[in-house]
Amino acid sequence: MSGKVILGLIMGLALGGTAGLAANQLGFSFPSIRFGGGEGGVASEEGKQKIAYWVAPMDANYRRDGPGKSPMGMDLIPVYEGTEPGQQDEPGIEISPTVVNNIGIRTTKVERRDLQRRIETVGYVSYDEDKVSHVHLRTDGWIDELRVKYMGQRVKQGDLLFRLYSRSVQNAQAEYQLAATGGQVTLKSARNNLRALGMADQQIAALAKRDKPFELIDINAAQDGVVTEIKVAEGMYVQPSTTVATIADLSSVWVMVDVFENQSPWVRDGQQAQMRLSYDKDKVWSGVVDYVYPMIDPKTRALRVRLRFDNPDEQLKPNMYVDVEIFAEPRAGVLAAPREALIRTGNSERIVAALDNGRFLPIEVKTGIESGNYVEILEGLEEKQRVVTSGQFLIDSESSLTASFQRMTEPETTAETSTEAASVANGEGVINSLEPLNITHEPIAALGWPEMTMDFKTLTGVTLEGLAEGDQVTFGLAKDNDGMYAIERIAKHAAADKSTDRR
Repeated sequence: MSGKVILGLIMGLALGGTAGLAANQLGFSFPSIRFGGGEGGVASEEGKQKIAYWVAPMDANYRRDGPGKSPMGMDLIPVYEGTEPGQQDEPGIEISPTVVNNIGIRTTKVERRDLQRRIETVGYVSYDEDKVSHVHLRTDGWIDELRVKYMGQRVKQGDLLFRLYSRSVQNAQAEYQLAATGGQVTLKSARNNLRALGMADQQIAALAKRDKPFELIDINAAQDGVVTEIKVAEGMYVQPSTTVATIADLSSVWVMVDVFENQSPWVRDGQQAQMRLSYDKDKVWSGVVDYVYPMIDPKTRALRVRLRFDNPDEQLKPNMYVDVEIFAEPRAGVLAAPREALIRTGNSERIVAALDNGRFLPIEVKTGIESGNYVEILEGLEEKQRVVTSGQFLIDSESSLTASFQRMTEPETTAETSTEAASVANGEGVINSLEPLNITHEPIAALGWPEMTMDFKTLTGVTLEGLAEGDQVTFGLAKDNDGMYAIERIAKHAAADKSTDRR
């Protein structure tokens, strides 16, 4: 931090007496700047440190070789040799070790680590459609001996679901038996016909040993799972278009989530994901991104993503709501700082660096991805540099650094800056002289000014006609092109005018 910066802070503290007291109580130390009671309100410290020049409290560019008054009528402040801008040995702000201990300041090193961008979202459990089978018949007929009668019933591969009576299957069995005895229809063709009608190989083999066809054929489960749908009842007539039942294997499940549109470029198939249940945050399921859908939902403006998780104990039930984290865009060996060290403002990000000898320096940084408790640092810090992770808000608060940052930062000028800006502060006081315009004013809270006597400039177009020494006035202040506060309007105080009329 430059000498100009530290000087700007001292100027602000000098103007607000209570602010200066707060800084002393917080343990700030400014060994290169001293206060005293000599000429102009500041001791020369002769024999100890030589004064380089004097500056205006409200304008560090206004310099004089000796003590005196600023254009605003305020006492000039000395700048000592060795503390001029750019000549300080140590940057930053010094805080005593006692205060550091009392407010619990903690620091850590900035290190390189592997980070992954985390996408936090919510989703719901769904069936793994790769492990769902539908039971359809290949011929018409009547349900007989229905063994699966309700949803949720568990079945194993090969279990009997129901038996079917079908005239088509009866005729195909007769043709098969005829072919087996040397009839005109070949045996292979007859066997294929039975399979096409849904007859199992075990029944076909048993049919070859019988003298007459089976009256009923068995319909068996094609996989392990639970019955999620059943649409028939005992004795019902069914056709090939009828979905008799649906069986789902829950040994793995899909989890469907929505990702914000601005996060959609980060997600890829195969990325790792974690899932937790709302009522059991300690247990974590690990899965992968199974599929990223190719379109954005026009209503929610979100991207649908499908995840796959193993579910061997079937604890995950379809339609459950879950909390999900997707680990996207992995980056190896990036410079990272704890997220708690980062101070975000409206248009900037800062970290308070811990220097040697109990000094602290706010540094503006540029950040990248965030992952868990860490944030990537693209610019502003170096590896192994120590940063403050606890207590930095006390350092950077209004009572310490936030206001100082603003005072220490030179105001930005833009093309839209007008010579006669709108009033930024209002004041009241008594005119001591008109040439130059000197006013003893009451405290101006908007600027942090205490009661004082000072000279004022006026903006173009402001007239003092009708005013005289001793008049009590109200006035408005605005910045001129040089950034100095000048009077943009002034008038007699209303109470004073009424008093004059009565006389």
